[in-house]
Amino acid sequence: MTVVAATHLSACPNPAFWDGKKVFVTGHTGFKGSWLSVWLTKLGARVHGYSLAPEPGPSLFRDLAIDRWIDHYVADIRDVESLRCRIVETRPEIVLHLAAQPLVRASYRDPLGTLSTNIFGTANVLDAIRAVDSVRVVVVVTTDKVYRNNEWVWPYRETDTLGGHDPYSASKAGSEIVVDCYRQSFLAAAGVAVSSGRAGNVIGGGDWSEDRLIPDAIRAWTTGQPLVVRNPEATRPWQHVLDPLRGYLRIAEQSWSAPATAGAFNLGPASHEAATVRQVIELANPVFPEAVTTWGDDGKGPHEARWLALDTAKAQQILGVSPVWAIEEAVLRTMHWYRDRISGAPAYELCLADIEAFTQTAR
Repeated sequence: MTVVAATHLSACPNPAFWDGKKVFVTGHTGFKGSWLSVWLTKLGARVHGYSLAPEPGPSLFRDLAIDRWIDHYVADIRDVESLRCRIVETRPEIVLHLAAQPLVRASYRDPLGTLSTNIFGTANVLDAIRAVDSVRVVVVVTTDKVYRNNEWVWPYRETDTLGGHDPYSASKAGSEIVVDCYRQSFLAAAGVAVSSGRAGNVIGGGDWSEDRLIPDAIRAWTTGQPLVVRNPEATRPWQHVLDPLRGYLRIAEQSWSAPATAGAFNLGPASHEAATVRQVIELANPVFPEAVTTWGDDGKGPHEARWLALDTAKAQQILGVSPVWAIEEAVLRTMHWYRDRISGAPAYELCLADIEAFTQTAR
């Protein structure tokens, strides 16, 4: 795979904007939510987290001991009264909604739970915001899989048709419709700027989710087992977790100062930098040189799209963001994080080091 240089001079979150801001983060116990909580705290924000307890087993949230340095509240976003009371009590200025059932294969096992969490959970968050006059900005995190995937060769734009073959994709497309509904029916008139961030496949240290490529690789390779890859030629817009998180923060900043720019934003690498599962594993393998990988049969298992890429021109033009770390750097940073964590390095220091390196590269 050809090495592509990282993009420089890409806008980063402004510490002066975030310092002292009251930010309500749903899903703060998850992988992305944990990274986001670290970054927001570093920027000086006052973070109020609302989420289910972290899953049993390895957890970045527990590794970082986030509950010691943010306002940590455990509850379900489907609990309407609890959510409304919490938002009324904390009176946030910015809401970043990340809580979700985030896995395609898990959505086949529990379609109703996935639809309930991702669609009605989003509706609950947006409806609860109507109960306070403190919120000025909302960013709802969805996914690149909100588009009706025609397996065509060009990238999807924000104006393309929404849809979903699997329950997860359908639930996220549904949440986008809910976002647009609440924006037009209630929140825009109340002075609340509502946006969504549609990010591609995310990698980074501390993700221990099931049925995700890098976590599956780490579990297999660190126990002497072969990694079994289901769909080696599936192509995705892979990116390091800090790239979309930076996008969500920039959406919030931009829509705070210019509410008319609020809306849907694709966040991901350039479409020609989308990579196959095989390419990602080949980049990761040298960090664990004794690792063994078995390449599977694409036809097995539930349906998953083979090709997916995003057009990110809107985010580049309005938010001033373009990818900071190319796929090669993103994979190496991720694998080094796991290697160093396994060797005993503190998770918090590893996250801060990556945030600092990411920011310096962008500048």
